[in-house]
Amino acid sequence: MASPKAEKRLFVEADLCPSAAVPLSAKQAHYLGTVLRLRAGAGIAVFNGRDGEWLARIETLNKNGATLAAVERRRKQIPEPDLWLVFAPIKRAPIDFLAQKATELGVSRLWPVFTRNTQVKRVNLARLRANAIEAAEQCGRLGVPEVAEPVSLERLIADWPPGRRLLVPDETGGGRPLAEVLSAADGKAQPCAILTGPEGGFARSELDELGNLAFVSRVGLGPRILRADTAALAALACWQALLGDWRHGPPG
Repeated sequence: MASPKAEKRLFVEADLCPSAAVPLSAKQAHYLGTVLRLRAGAGIAVFNGRDGEWLARIETLNKNGATLAAVERRRKQIPEPDLWLVFAPIKRAPIDFLAQKATELGVSRLWPVFTRNTQVKRVNLARLRANAIEAAEQCGRLGVPEVAEPVSLERLIADWPPGRRLLVPDETGGGRPLAEVLSAADGKAQPCAILTGPEGGFARSELDELGNLAFVSRVGLGPRILRADTAALAALACWQALLGDWRHGPPG
């Protein structure tokens, strides 16, 4: 039997290997049958963040779920940039946008942090993950960023892992230009995270405390004051361009 073709991608939790049966949820079955209008026998690309991207064939499809059969691996799993986005939660529409675009920009972890001026008090982690999964399916990456439990800024600092650099955009003008800081790494990427504040910015005491930490670099993002979501995406793009996988060609 000829292998089915596939243009759409779907994230799955199951292991992927030759002839593996891959169960899907009712929501995923609805997406395949109602949104994409696929039927049994059609092909779909699947990935799980561990086993690369596989071509799969729809074996069964109904309103209660679906089953796929893995056919062949199309792309091997490759390491992704070790880049975190740590961010103060913002309003619902901007935080959805931020999760989607940060996923497209290759982050490996999305980590909400509560600062002194954070106005949003609750974070819907399931919604964040759903946005990240959808963005990963659409942009072609082989993994989905981890969505970490929210913490306070104090706890974040206390539990920060050794060896990971933290870049903090500082709209007050207290940091070196980001491109200058990244260029000093001479093209050698190390585990890194970018921390962005809430709509009202960091408190002065928070910036002072962060600036005194050895693993923190306060950085500037130019002469204009950027919105919280814009600052995060601008910093991620700079890191990818100078130290990340933007320096390489498209996936084979």
